[in-house]
Amino acid sequence: MNSNKQNTALNFAIIGGGMAGILSAIKLKEAGFTNFTLFEKAESLGGTWRENAYPGIACDVPSHLYCYSFEQNPDWSYACSPGKEILSYFQNVAKKYGVLEHVKFGTEVSKLQFDNEQWQLETRTGDKIEEKESFDFVISASGVLHHPSYPDIAGLDTFKGQQVHSARWDDTIDLKGKRVGIIGTGSSAIQIVGALAGKVGHLVQFQRTAQWIMPRENPAYTDAEKQHFRDNPQAMAAIRQEQVEMAEGGFSAAVVGDNPDALKEIGRLTLENLEGNVKDPVLREKLRPSYTAACKRLIISDNYYKAIQHRDTELVTTSIEAVEPAGVRTTDGELHELDVLILATGFKVDQFMRPMEVVGRNGVTLEQAWSERPSAYLSVSVPQFPNLALLNGPNGPVGNFSLIDVADIQLDYFMKMVEWVREGDCSAFSAKSQAAESNEAERVEATKKTVWVSGCDSWYLDDRGIPAVWPWSMARFRSVMEKPNKADFELVV
Repeated sequence: MNSNKQNTALNFAIIGGGMAGILSAIKLKEAGFTNFTLFEKAESLGGTWRENAYPGIACDVPSHLYCYSFEQNPDWSYACSPGKEILSYFQNVAKKYGVLEHVKFGTEVSKLQFDNEQWQLETRTGDKIEEKESFDFVISASGVLHHPSYPDIAGLDTFKGQQVHSARWDDTIDLKGKRVGIIGTGSSAIQIVGALAGKVGHLVQFQRTAQWIMPRENPAYTDAEKQHFRDNPQAMAAIRQEQVEMAEGGFSAAVVGDNPDALKEIGRLTLENLEGNVKDPVLREKLRPSYTAACKRLIISDNYYKAIQHRDTELVTTSIEAVEPAGVRTTDGELHELDVLILATGFKVDQFMRPMEVVGRNGVTLEQAWSERPSAYLSVSVPQFPNLALLNGPNGPVGNFSLIDVADIQLDYFMKMVEWVREGDCSAFSAKSQAAESNEAERVEATKKTVWVSGCDSWYLDDRGIPAVWPWSMARFRSVMEKPNKADFELVV
């Protein structure tokens, strides 16, 4: 190993100031690394919880599980808390742990190039290209649900009313008394319908595919319960552990084929939820999916079925022909006149670090490496891209578990490889192509037993129709990520 490198304080770039970026900064400081910079293109931290501020936004993972294990919060208002509260939590944690002093706000990373055994990082502030900075390691925490996906509908740009994507919500839009249309039936759309029904003049949801919806009780925590958590942190830890065990042994095991009984129970609960709560038989059949529950991302809601049955709410299942200046025209010729059109049409989930330009060894670009589709060894390391970690990267457990714990596990895994450099074993590391290809082949084979291939179209599937996610249990994920296998990595000494 280069002796200069060995004797120089290692430095890190973190890309993205959401949940995983904040976590990375805290973990670096905890490990004794203080020479790092977090690049955030916005003017505040928060990631997806900053960008998604639509009415009704909340997390479907219980609050005591969807938080950092080392910084539990006794003041959650609900079992599953609203988005603004989650955003405040992350921002407060960042402040408490001294993350802000390492952040460059309003600074977008436009290019990364591995040159002379370091990453040369180019940034943009507004229209200005900044000088390049050099870093030994790069942690990409750019997120999965980040780049909005816009529907390919004729005339979308001709609509004369107000139009907004759910991931780019505009609080200045006045919805009171308005005719509001929502395109989409995913989690965001379901939450928006639940929040707006009965609060606007008329609400129309345009449904292409019906969704199975899991019922959820979401009680508010009382002041006494919050005080109990403050006085007894172990009570919060116990709740968290109970939720971990329930999730891993139940839902997480069900979707990958390890717990057929749990999958049947999901089917039973979602069916009972539909049939027990939707009175009109015609509407009930419109809302009845034709695929196995959990084949798509399972929707969790405590108010959607009530909301869609409100007298001023309408479900339209006829296909959309075009958007016109006055509203949405369906293929039956009907024009649904609207004042506001909400696009709750999800995200481009295959972007990851893109559109930034990333150049690895020998001039290989990430676009070339991912010319067929995104892939990474254990969703963390890409061959030919040394000292680069992807948190919640391609083919990880995005459909199985809390992404906070996933990122935490992946970061610990990466930091163990950083120790190889700190201890002088090497100066750079990246997964070997053969190891990555072998791992991917095994992963693809394992997806055949998952519920995601049971007969539906979802954002979990890649261009081949293969689930682009971790197809095994979370227990296996924890085990595999416990210790990096040096034999699977190309080490530069």
